[in-house]
Amino acid sequence: MKALTSTNFSFDGQKSVYHGKVRDVYNINDDLIVMVATDRISAFDVVLPKGIPFKGQVLNQIAAQFLDSTTDICPNWKLATPDPMVTVGLKCEGFKVEMIIRSILTGSAWRDYKNGVREICGIQLPDGMKENERFPEPIITPTTKADEGHDLNISKEEIIAQGLVSAEDYAIMEDYTRKIFARGQEIAAKHGLILVDTKYEFGKRDGKVYLIDEIHTPDSSRYFYAEGYEEKLAKGEPQRQLSKEFVRQWLISHNFMNEPGQVMPEMTDEYINSVSERYIELYEHITGNKFVKPTDSEDISKRIQDNINSYLATRK
Repeated sequence: MKALTSTNFSFDGQKSVYHGKVRDVYNINDDLIVMVATDRISAFDVVLPKGIPFKGQVLNQIAAQFLDSTTDICPNWKLATPDPMVTVGLKCEGFKVEMIIRSILTGSAWRDYKNGVREICGIQLPDGMKENERFPEPIITPTTKADEGHDLNISKEEIIAQGLVSAEDYAIMEDYTRKIFARGQEIAAKHGLILVDTKYEFGKRDGKVYLIDEIHTPDSSRYFYAEGYEEKLAKGEPQRQLSKEFVRQWLISHNFMNEPGQVMPEMTDEYINSVSERYIELYEHITGNKFVKPTDSEDISKRIQDNINSYLATRK
């Protein structure tokens, strides 16, 4: 199966298209967003040279399931998933802030902590914590959403002072973030997983705050296996995890972290297939559903275009 790494559709009422690192976002009449989850993969803020078959479908279907399972907590942008790789929803004005919530000290937060940092985004961290240890309660460490380059950590106070988000809207976003994360943790626990950390994006439409983009996928979230977590923590061993971290580690092992002068390693077919299988494993673990692959003969691009056109026709 060939990976879908680019789209260039033209729909009725299309105002613009934005090609993100992984998703292609079509603006329909400044009212709807058609979001195509491609098979592109990014790490260290760079898109890798080859796509991963089925990755877009995995991410889109996980996000759709979790968006549907949190509608009682807060409104979200999703209206429909007319295709396994597509979500259509309401166009919202996105806030320039990502809400990152962490329940365990790991990843970049651990790297900073190990180097003596005891404050993240205005939150004081206790001394004596170990890698992969739980925080007393989840902490929210927002970042500014950068158009170019790396996202930067920012405190709640700075966000409000800089006028990025009003105090009123921030309080709503913070409340939603904690509640959606708690729901995600409950669902993960049923599948023998721990939702370690994740990020949420919010936007506004008609004066109301909406959850937008995707949630709880392996690209935006980190999961540990619950079985063996305590033993591994006690022994200081690495946790078994379900996330995109294995791709980052592969790049690091080939001396690539997107620093000046570093060269992207070659992605062999064998490696690409192994990543594809890993994403399918992630899907089945996180959702509890069997992954249904498209047939090899299917023209994915045409299927997507036809399914979106059929859906948009129902909105007229």
